[in-house]
Amino acid sequence: MSETSRTEVLREVAERIDRLRHGHPVRVAIDGRTASGKTTLADELAGLLVGLGRPVIRTSIDGFHRPRVERYARGRHSPEGYYHDARDLPAVVTLLLAPLGPRGDGTYRTASFDLDADAPIAQEPRRAAEDAILIVDGTFLQRSELSDHWDATLFVRTSVETAEARGLGRDRDRLGGEAAARDLYAGRYRPAYVLYESLCDPEAKSDAIIDNDDLAFPRLYLREGGRLA
Repeated sequence: MSETSRTEVLREVAERIDRLRHGHPVRVAIDGRTASGKTTLADELAGLLVGLGRPVIRTSIDGFHRPRVERYARGRHSPEGYYHDARDLPAVVTLLLAPLGPRGDGTYRTASFDLDADAPIAQEPRRAAEDAILIVDGTFLQRSELSDHWDATLFVRTSVETAEARGLGRDRDRLGGEAAARDLYAGRYRPAYVLYESLCDPEAKSDAIIDNDDLAFPRLYLREGGRLA
């Protein structure tokens, strides 16, 4: 059997998302380990959905960080710090997810914090169309604080080795060189994801999984009874 191309796989996922109608914007989580390819995949899906005629709201969980002093309170290499302290989850719910949900007024914000400036931002609110689709990429999106606010969850699966190779290529300069980046992946990011798996079992709870080790030929798995099945 021939392999299915990336374009074909993502088109199928986009068409499944497009069929979701709830009377409020559809809130889609693109979850997975650090450097699994979530952001690229989310951008690709957003483009396909716009092509299908849907208004798209595109953002990342990284727009909702907490201040550096809080993120690193347990230490720069602490996996518990990365898991528990990195993001302002109440802000994600209050400013973004709840307003777009069934009891929301459709007025939302896509970020609360400027990571580079290490400072909060006061973003002007926007009004979502009823048929809009929100696509949010990030790690730990199926934590209990967020899980009830998604209308569909897509998990981007990669092996540890593949994700870290991609991440080191992407992050080595930003994190202070390859050695420093390797230390952070080994000491902070990798064990934080193990903690997430143990607490939330995110892959098993997702509506669909894209195995993204082979970027040209990803594989799609739909969970039986899931919202994208």
